[in-house]
Amino acid sequence: MITNRDRVIDPEGGVTKGQLTDHYAAVAPLMLPWVGSRPISLVRCPQGRAKKCFFQKHDAGTFGANVDHVAILEKDGHEEPYLYVDTPDGLLTCVQMGTIEFHGWGSRIEDVEKADRLVFDLDPDEGLDFEAVRGAAFQFRDILKRIGLETFPMVTGGKGVHVIAPLTPKAEWPKVKDFAHRLAMAVAQSDPDNFTAALPKAQRKGRIFVDYLRNQRGATAVMPYAVRARAGAPVAVPITWKEMETIDKPAHWHVGDAAELVKRAGSKSLVGWGRADQVLPDL
Repeated sequence: MITNRDRVIDPEGGVTKGQLTDHYAAVAPLMLPWVGSRPISLVRCPQGRAKKCFFQKHDAGTFGANVDHVAILEKDGHEEPYLYVDTPDGLLTCVQMGTIEFHGWGSRIEDVEKADRLVFDLDPDEGLDFEAVRGAAFQFRDILKRIGLETFPMVTGGKGVHVIAPLTPKAEWPKVKDFAHRLAMAVAQSDPDNFTAALPKAQRKGRIFVDYLRNQRGATAVMPYAVRARAGAPVAVPITWKEMETIDKPAHWHVGDAAELVKRAGSKSLVGWGRADQVLPDL
């Protein structure tokens, strides 16, 4: 049961909780293959994005029966209950609790120690236009293709693009993190005018930060079809490499476009998006 459907969650766009709910109800069948059975972190904004928002990854039971928990061992040796959802009702329960964004681990609850995807988040410095990001995405596609990995792009609804390589979950996190780090460093060193893997923001000026840190145990990335807690309530959307050639911006789709998103997800070019039987190569 969704309450307060008229509450405005995005003052700039006038988007309401009801509209957010309708979006997630419509895209749930598209979203659950990616977000389902995966430890998640929620961006909750109970009073809308203009007020306080916060990340939540644990739950002591306040979400009710539709939101599940998986016990994951923390660094200090004790277990914590991480959230996951498997049903449309689970997604909508999170929305009822003020969730706008859904972010997921790079592994699933069946074996949280083995990654089922690589995510390179291409994050442009302020002032860089989308053409730079577009070019960077194709560079990463070609680099990863040369080492045997098929990739799929996703516009994030923010400023950047995710280049995603699905994996058969065999490699454990230390190997995955090392692979992503070394690849990001190699790209940054070979093209330092356009890329950086440096963490300090001061070192990113005029360049694209290759965020490889999504590829480590406990790190999360925004899920396909999730709404962003940003002005206009944009949506993270899978696209084809052909679409990447012409798409105008990473916030191309917004809440209200769910019918179009459902229709395009059934198109021949997107049916196999994000699926490939491949393992992490040696660098």
